[in-house]
Amino acid sequence: MPEEKPEARIYDRIAWRYDLLETPMEKMFFSRLRKELLSDLRGSVLEVGVGTGKNLPYYPPGVELTGIDISPRMLERASGRAGALGLEADLRVMDVEELEFDDQTFDFIVVTFVFCSTTDPVKGLRELGRVLKDAGTILMLEHVRSENRCLGALMDLFNPLVRRLFGPNINRRTEENVRAAGLEIVSTEKRGTEILRKIVARRAANPEKLV
Repeated sequence: MPEEKPEARIYDRIAWRYDLLETPMEKMFFSRLRKELLSDLRGSVLEVGVGTGKNLPYYPPGVELTGIDISPRMLERASGRAGALGLEADLRVMDVEELEFDDQTFDFIVVTFVFCSTTDPVKGLRELGRVLKDAGTILMLEHVRSENRCLGALMDLFNPLVRRLFGPNINRRTEENVRAAGLEIVSTEKRGTEILRKIVARRAANPEKLV
């Protein structure tokens, strides 16, 4: 059995209070953004980092949903939420950096606040490109390092403390990582604040040109 990663232990530890910690931001911003991100999905969908299942209420009827998470305890909460919603979802403990799916399996891949926490984000993003169908789409909602010089430096300074206490990194350059993984960014939008981004990506025809 592969050795348990530190992020799995972190999220197992905080699973019981995770929703409570994010309640203010969920009510002010995130619930609206989740609904917007997921409203037009169809076909086979993979949600990476399903967590406690906060996205589950917003999936359209009829999607074939598979959800993965590295934390068993977070996934237990997602399973309970899916059951309460009457939602059929294939939920599995799995690491985004080592996906157990065939190439070109999914029409859509959904990622919300995940690549701030992975050990090797570029490796994980490459895996998304592998399991995405040629005409598929990756939909991401992520917080990123600020482009403001002073704020970015502060995020770098406090990142080790935030990482230790809450799990995520706050200074990831996710758009750069998407390109480094050989994916093409179709669009990127600032959502409410300059550190919160909606990123739409797809498999690139010529990935070597993006790096």
